[in-house]
Amino acid sequence: MTRVLYLYGGWPGHKPYQVAEEWALPIFRNLGFDVDETNDIFSLDADLTGYDLIALNWNNALLSEGLTAAQESNLLGAVENGTGIAAWHGAAAAFRTSLKYHWLLGGSFLEHPAGEGVKYPYEVTVTDTGHPVTAGVKDFGVASEQYYMSVDPNNHVLAETAFTGEHLPWLEGKTIPQAWTRTWGEGRVFYSAVGHDLDDLQNPDVTRLCTQGFAWAARQNA
Repeated sequence: MTRVLYLYGGWPGHKPYQVAEEWALPIFRNLGFDVDETNDIFSLDADLTGYDLIALNWNNALLSEGLTAAQESNLLGAVENGTGIAAWHGAAAAFRTSLKYHWLLGGSFLEHPAGEGVKYPYEVTVTDTGHPVTAGVKDFGVASEQYYMSVDPNNHVLAETAFTGEHLPWLEGKTIPQAWTRTWGEGRVFYSAVGHDLDDLQNPDVTRLCTQGFAWAARQNA
């Protein structure tokens, strides 16, 4: 059975506990995953290589927060040896001082041009319809934070969003990836930027994208 470490908590604005109860844990159950839940960042001090997937919905409020050197080493080492990573939304704004964590994830949150927590409608376009993670996923609309991100050019981009320029005119027509996959050693990484509100995550296309992303990222010989 696929073993999962699900780390969630931190800043309450992203409602990590509600997301866990009403969205993430039901997905893991439907996939048949065996989940160890934790709200303790010190869980990353332990040996993580026994997990097939580490799911991250940790949210930081301070720019000074980061992983310790040991936690970062444990996480990167586990993924290099085949443990997968599945993360969404605030995970790209977490552990801001841990550069290698963001290198592993493939990106880092920079700003939401429309404002934090603003109900701003935008569209997400699936750019690779042939990938197992996007199978059956259609373009979809979101009505919350639109993430502008710094993204590794070596990611395999699955979906992107375009900015209107309404708030920053020089962003008119500029696109930023919103979902991608990548590898780190033997491990697979999946990230989706969508997820400020539970309503966003419960969109059927977002749920399908993430469900397939979780399954894809988990250790393949589990």
